[in-house]
Amino acid sequence: MVNKTGYASDPFYLRHETEPHPENPGRLIAIQSRLEASEFYNNLIPIQPRKATPEEIARVHDAGYVASVEQNCINEVRHLDADTVISHDSYNAALLSAGAGLTAIDKIIDGSIDNAFCAVRPPGHHAEQDRAMGFCLFNNVAIAARYAQKVKGLNKIFIFDWDVHHGNGTQHSFYSDSSIYYCSTHQYPFYPGTGAEGETGTGDGLGTTLNLPMDAYSEDEDYLSAVENKLIPEIQRYKPDLIIISAGFDAHQNDPLAQIQLTTDCFGEMTKLLMGVARDVCGGRLLSMLEGGYDYDALSDSVRLHMQNLLTFDQVI
Repeated sequence: MVNKTGYASDPFYLRHETEPHPENPGRLIAIQSRLEASEFYNNLIPIQPRKATPEEIARVHDAGYVASVEQNCINEVRHLDADTVISHDSYNAALLSAGAGLTAIDKIIDGSIDNAFCAVRPPGHHAEQDRAMGFCLFNNVAIAARYAQKVKGLNKIFIFDWDVHHGNGTQHSFYSDSSIYYCSTHQYPFYPGTGAEGETGTGDGLGTTLNLPMDAYSEDEDYLSAVENKLIPEIQRYKPDLIIISAGFDAHQNDPLAQIQLTTDCFGEMTKLLMGVARDVCGGRLLSMLEGGYDYDALSDSVRLHMQNLLTFDQVI
């Protein structure tokens, strides 16, 4: 017996043309090739993403900013900031990237799948309310969380971000909102400079931001200890209706953009831990969306193991 695991991707994501740049179409080509070669690929439930509407994006981002991204792509502007490259089709790719999470949530809530992984680009977790940042245009996981609340009627969402970089955009989206809990493990101090341990929320959101900063050269045991001893108890206490993973794989030891030393197996172990707590608190409802990861082999191998454990969790614990 396997879980009903959805897999969302689309060839249109390759039309977000960024080369030469670490966040490039080759990332998804590598993932797709690795999954197709796996023994479980035919057990995945394909999800065809739809485009998010500008109004759905505007639950998280300023409407004027959304319109400006569209116009900059039409005008074939190349850079939105020093790190964030766009091309003519990037706006529509970003709508489709955000929309993958919405499509997956529809299927999770109606019971046609148990969990899902969305292999999307551009990534999202650095995108702020009114600006692009760090390769990101629209904040995919934040948009998905708001959709789950506003359209699907869920009350509490827990977002865990294991990308090697702190998800400043996601944190800031919900920093004063206790209905969405944000937790991040990340190399610190490092880009983008946010994510200190003392950043815990403000106002109504005080206590629903948990930063677990990691020193450069941290290893599997450091991450697994933090997840088991700090993250999992918080999820158990918070009792969310849905867990969303900002699944960046750039904390891998072979990734060129950072210095954390995780093995592929660590991503598999973290997946199991998240699947276990999701089963306990929210009926297994879990959505995972791709963020970073820039070594093709490390990325594709880690995604393969992540998806294998989403699919077969009850058989591997």
